[in-house]
Amino acid sequence: MKIVILGAGVTGSSVAGALASEENDIVVIDKKPHLLTALKARLDIATVEGNATHPTILESAGIKDADMVIAVTDQDETNMLACHVINTLYSKPKTIARVRAIDFLNHPQLFQPGGIDIVISPEQLITESLHNLVKFPGALHVSEFADGLIRLFSIKVVATGFLTGKRIQVVKEKLADGMIRVAAIFRDGKAISVNGEAVIATGDEVFFVCPRDKVRKTLIDLHKLEAPIKTVMIAGGGHVGKRLAIALEKNYQVKVIELDLDRAKDIANDLRNTLILHGDCTDEGLLQEEMIENTDLFCAITNNDGINLISAGLAKKLGAKRAICLVNNNAYLKLLDGSDIDLAIQPRLETLGGILKHVRKGDVVGVSSVCGGSAEAIEAIAHRSKNSSSVVGLRVDQVNLPDGVILGALIREKEVLPVHHDTVFAEGDHVVMFALNKKLIKAIEGYFQPI
Repeated sequence: MKIVILGAGVTGSSVAGALASEENDIVVIDKKPHLLTALKARLDIATVEGNATHPTILESAGIKDADMVIAVTDQDETNMLACHVINTLYSKPKTIARVRAIDFLNHPQLFQPGGIDIVISPEQLITESLHNLVKFPGALHVSEFADGLIRLFSIKVVATGFLTGKRIQVVKEKLADGMIRVAAIFRDGKAISVNGEAVIATGDEVFFVCPRDKVRKTLIDLHKLEAPIKTVMIAGGGHVGKRLAIALEKNYQVKVIELDLDRAKDIANDLRNTLILHGDCTDEGLLQEEMIENTDLFCAITNNDGINLISAGLAKKLGAKRAICLVNNNAYLKLLDGSDIDLAIQPRLETLGGILKHVRKGDVVGVSSVCGGSAEAIEAIAHRSKNSSSVVGLRVDQVNLPDGVILGALIREKEVLPVHHDTVFAEGDHVVMFALNKKLIKAIEGYFQPI
């Protein structure tokens, strides 16, 4: 597949890295030559310097032969205009645009087919991820599949925890539910075999797949559900901070700290049940004045990684029960080791999952990119096929999926079914799978081709 990516920033480079490793023909357009040089030095891709809205630049990138365009520059207006230009002048490429501003997103008529085919809102994806972590304290990651019927969540194994030293078979017996499955175990960032004899160790990140109404009970059974969150302090009143406050303010006590006075006044007009504080989130005096020691969750989600790390670490030192921060730069993740910060959210992974579901060649309707992008959870729809392999009509034990692909859940006509070796796949089944390595995606796509 030939894919043209507009923008070589954090998201553009992440998308390029993910797709270039999958035998795609990638061309990246950006105005900044130093970003393109750095990208080309580490990836086997082509680059074009220039304005991504200009037809001459687009054509030099091979837009006439492109199958897809992913517009992820740092300007909404550029992304939207580029997609409109492409859909007006060139008929072939599918266009995906990243749009951040709520003001644009509140007018869906701007994104009709023929102008922009697919809109991705990273801020909305990040907000949903954070909201899920607030609802399920104790989880490291929570994502949804099958219109929310299924949850994928992970937990960290601690030395004194229930899971430490347990075999997978013992965990299955403890859960005693055919619809709750261990999807993956990552140890020091690497996947280990998931079978009944595998032993869980301290520090492991263990992923589970289960129906949405069983997540809380599963966390309780695993002794991982923490005390309910009631008070939330948000550092940063930008797009994500405002969205998160809107999502939380009806059910939680929410405070937002914003350094820019005009922005603080602006968001105060839209947040009726949230206390807006004008100040510096790294100001120890301000945090103490606002009784940080009584805060259940501190979310550092400014647009500055350094400030996020400092404020989250400071909040924990001053008594916040839990602290989460946004981190865009991978290098900064190393600073979390040994810190008091509980969890880092990587916006690029949230955005990547939203894009990949439109790139996958099978009938894929959901993707969650995890473990730094090295693994994926995928929701695909089963169809009968005369020209390719299909799972329809086969039992689970008859499907020759490669080692490293774990079957997580089966949804039929909006009902979650238990998965056993003799379960037979039917037309239209939604199947949630976990691929421990991205190289395994191709095998999944082969079994789940669209009609």
